[in-house]
Amino acid sequence: MKSVFQNEKYRVMKQRLKLSLFTFFKWVACSCFAGVVIGFIGTIFHILLEYVTEFRQTYWWMLFLLPIAGILITAIYHAAHAAKSRGTNLVITAIQSNEEVPGKMAPLIMISTLLTHACGGSAGREGAALQIGGSIGNALAKFFDFDEKDTRILIMCGMSACFGALFGTPIAAAVFSMEVISVGIMYYAALVPCTISALIGSGISSIFGISATHFDIGIIPSFSLGNAAKMIFMSALFALASILLCITLHNVHALYCKHLENQYLRAVVAGIFVIVLRFLCGSSDYLGAGTDIIAKSFVTQSIWYAFLLKIIFTAITLGGGFKGGEIVPTLFVGATLGSFLGPVLGLPTGLCAACGMVTVFCGVTNCPLTSLILSVEMFGGESIKFCMLCIAIGYLLSGYYSLYNSQKIIYSKYKTEYVNKKTH
Repeated sequence: MKSVFQNEKYRVMKQRLKLSLFTFFKWVACSCFAGVVIGFIGTIFHILLEYVTEFRQTYWWMLFLLPIAGILITAIYHAAHAAKSRGTNLVITAIQSNEEVPGKMAPLIMISTLLTHACGGSAGREGAALQIGGSIGNALAKFFDFDEKDTRILIMCGMSACFGALFGTPIAAAVFSMEVISVGIMYYAALVPCTISALIGSGISSIFGISATHFDIGIIPSFSLGNAAKMIFMSALFALASILLCITLHNVHALYCKHLENQYLRAVVAGIFVIVLRFLCGSSDYLGAGTDIIAKSFVTQSIWYAFLLKIIFTAITLGGGFKGGEIVPTLFVGATLGSFLGPVLGLPTGLCAACGMVTVFCGVTNCPLTSLILSVEMFGGESIKFCMLCIAIGYLLSGYYSLYNSQKIIYSKYKTEYVNKKTH
């Protein structure tokens, strides 16, 4: 009887080992393939974005073509029967359920984002990366004839690869795809494919000379009780800024839809608003992604209203139907607000800009682990205590707001309980 039991136990262990090895080799192969394909596409997209941004900065009159770009973007989506596309929200929903991310989403978001940036629309690029990666990942899953559960993993894998290629932070890219879908839980089944694809995607972009996103913080003071108290106060303001950003983006879009039902007219009006605002404020700092202004905020103190203007420009752009992403504008908001608050509170400008970036990012995405990893990849490990404190406070105080309406809060931020509710 004992030998029979031992044989059965050995047989079960052997089956489990075979399953583990099969799963391992399957996902290593698939994630390598996805990482190469999507990493290469993401790299090309990154190069094109840099080119059109440089072109727009050289030829200032490109801004006046923004309404025409809006018409073209609307026409392209109508022609592709994707006028009601939900963008990144669709990618998140596809992982939560059995919805499909159409293959046409990748070329649509690439072309429309390039048009938006070429003409000065205030938008980012990482939101586009998530849609490109998710779309291609879904297409690859169909090619490999995966079931719905493996398809979800490959979608996350694609998101990580494209995010890593565009931003150069592969570890944060891998974790973000697993963390952003449902707040309070992690999709650890995707850990191996997301990690491998993100590293490969980032590696491919580096081969083409695209440098990783990195900022020099400069002076880092001692982590004292007084400095910690200042950081806690500042974190509360960062949380409020993240809430304001989410509310503004959602409400401006709702206002457009309510008062301008025609999508072509909506895009034209949005383009005109951006042009008028640019000349009213007398600066081009709030056009495009604003990465150069983010870099400046680490060196010199930003004006107090810079973060507010970026929120307004981005809400008008994206709410009117232009395409891109919200993450770089989010980093802009956090960096400029932190850059202003630092000298006011007697803290280094660079450190406060860094803490503002990752805290506002955490507040609008509800991804504290990704935010912490992002801080290490972008700033180094010396500031981790300050960043972690700010991220933790920002995560708690930002409530259930999010850039993505499809994101779900599975476990409460305030109690150890299951809530399963959508974000605001």
